[in-house]
Amino acid sequence: MTLIKHTCFDNRDMHIKPIVLTLCLFLVACSPVIAQEKKGRKVDKQRVDAKDLPTCNRKLTYKTVEGKSFQLHLFEAGPNATGTDLPSNDNRPAIVFFFGGGWNSGDPKQFYSQCRALADLGMVAMSAEYRVASRDQSKVIDCISDAQDAIAFVRNHAAELKIDPNRIAAGGGSAGGHLAAAVATLDYRGKQSDMSKADYRPNALVLFNPALILAPTGSKLDHDSERMGNLAERIGDKPESASPFHHLSKDLPPTILFHGKADTTVPYSTVKLFQDKATMLGCDCRLLGYEGEGHGFFNQGRPKYFETRDAMIAFLSELSYCPSVYRPSVKK
Repeated sequence: MTLIKHTCFDNRDMHIKPIVLTLCLFLVACSPVIAQEKKGRKVDKQRVDAKDLPTCNRKLTYKTVEGKSFQLHLFEAGPNATGTDLPSNDNRPAIVFFFGGGWNSGDPKQFYSQCRALADLGMVAMSAEYRVASRDQSKVIDCISDAQDAIAFVRNHAAELKIDPNRIAAGGGSAGGHLAAAVATLDYRGKQSDMSKADYRPNALVLFNPALILAPTGSKLDHDSERMGNLAERIGDKPESASPFHHLSKDLPPTILFHGKADTTVPYSTVKLFQDKATMLGCDCRLLGYEGEGHGFFNQGRPKYFETRDAMIAFLSELSYCPSVYRPSVKK
């Protein structure tokens, strides 16, 4: 594992190939039918048996679209929680995770294990449902608006959820990592007229192999106009409007990135570009790179699950979101 905390950003480092790969591979991932094989290898869906997952404490509906409810799967402290040294049990930090799946599919259960670990440390941890193309015929901008509405719901209901509205983190993997980063960087895309950035912007980010660059970066990029047109159709707007990289500012909250250096779905070089730009802007953006690891390496059941979980806890501990020692109250 390589930890990169301080780097400098230089336009000369903005290589064309990684950005083209990101655009093309995510365009494939977002098609109505995701390919079951690539270069002769079956796609690993990163799933574990339900019996190996913890159970959420309850579910809360945060929005309804055309009669369909979308919920937050909420985890609260177990009987052996170590978060009792937090300032107040009625003022707990929170985190909301968004699952991956190319904005086309996926399941909140992907982050159940991380949620339980953080809840055992005294946080209120949630894994969010949101619209996806295969079930809801949605566009990426719909996914973004759902993620923004989810964070806003948590902050606006902080008192009843017994959380600190100023310590709400967002996390996610792959497309879900994109959504968490989008919530922190993009303007509001939903339909609530009275929504402000203060309502939906998270106070920290925990991102696992996220898609952060969805459009040309301004370098000498000779992109395929047909592919770019298809991507715009899938997103529901210009790709730049949904690309966190293009909306980075000094207001990015403290961020940690977990990424496999052998990732061919979202190349490592793209998150390095994101970190470089964020660092240039004066942001706290840390990148943990894992040699030989591909996409989805952080999921439960993978060899790096515990290592990435513990690094996530250490990062949140630095921000005073939770203690740094984990004692599980239920199965991991």
